[in-house]
Amino acid sequence: MGKIDEKKEYIGILKAYLNIIIAFILAIGAGISKMYLNNNTTLLFWIGIVFILSLMIIFIFIAKKAHQEIVVLKDLKD
Repeated sequence: MGKIDEKKEYIGILKAYLNIIIAFILAIGAGISKMYLNNNTTLLFWIGIVFILSLMIIFIFIAKKAHQEIVVLKDLKD
C-alpha cells in the first residue's frame, strides 16, 4: 500500500469517527431536549450537557486533524 493510499485510509477513518460523534451528539441532544421539555433538569440532564460539550470539543480536534491530513495528502501528490 502506497503512502497516498495509507493517508486516504486514515482520512476515511477520521471521517467515520466524525460521523459516530455526530450520531452521539444528536441522540444525546434529543434525550436532553426531551428532559428539558418535561421540566426534568436533574443531574442526568447536566451530565448530558457536559457530555455533548465534550463531544463537540473532540469533534473539533478530529476535524482539525482530518484537515491537516488532507493538506499532507495534497503535498504527497505533488
